[in-house]
Amino acid sequence: MQISRISFQDPQFPDRLHDLERLKGMGVPKQIFVRGTLPKPEDRLITIVGTRKVSKYGEQVTYQLAYELAQAGAIIVSGLAFGVDTIAIRAAVEAGGRAIAVLGTPLDRISPAPNRGLANELLELGGALISEYEVGTEVQPWFFAVRDRIIAALSEATIVTESPTQGGSLITASHAKELGRNVMAVPGNITSENSAGTNRLIAQGAKLVTNYTDVAPELGLHIRVARPVMPRSKEEATIANLLETASATSQQLIEASGFSAAQFANVISLMEITGKVRNLGAGVWVRR
Repeated sequence: MQISRISFQDPQFPDRLHDLERLKGMGVPKQIFVRGTLPKPEDRLITIVGTRKVSKYGEQVTYQLAYELAQAGAIIVSGLAFGVDTIAIRAAVEAGGRAIAVLGTPLDRISPAPNRGLANELLELGGALISEYEVGTEVQPWFFAVRDRIIAALSEATIVTESPTQGGSLITASHAKELGRNVMAVPGNITSENSAGTNRLIAQGAKLVTNYTDVAPELGLHIRVARPVMPRSKEEATIANLLETASATSQQLIEASGFSAAQFANVISLMEITGKVRNLGAGVWVRR
């Protein structure tokens, strides 16, 4: 599997991980095991984490943030758990960007198993898998909480997109704050338990994030200007115009366009195939 063992004394050891000396009772890993390509000192790394039991709202905001940040050149750092972690890394891969997954298991036991394909995809795009556990190590439940400090330390900023008041993503945010990193959070419905943790982070001083532009200026990121893909019919032009400034659901687009459901399905499917629009999930569309 081409796994590299990198000691904390090795020049290749990520500089930011040395900052873990500041965390009480934790500290710098004596070694890390790596598949893929470690980031360079000049690379911009951004951690995106959140709940495993992500809502449709959480899916949408996580995907859009991660996709746009990766498109702008940031390396997305997360775990590989179901929920927000998976969505963030999937978005980075689909943007053609790089991602780093920090595992709470040895690299020969990628977990959860359904994400092994995603792990291979991120490696193909120049990303990396990192673990502090040697191949063959028996996995312990506390490994996952301990690895959260590495997820926080690797990046210059941590964004929590959706989280209740308890969970690993808040542990990651706490480590990031203690390490002097930027901590950011996406606000959510005050009646939603899934947003109670992120809303609390904002109340405690985390930067409120609603879109890419709230993050980019602080990190010196710029959108890569892509050549627009022009509509090929009046119907495509109608949908493209409706998505010019904001995302919209399928139902909203059907009502605003006056198309039948079948006509809309044909148009939007072709637009997706030809790269003019992107489905954020739950029937929400954005223009590329």
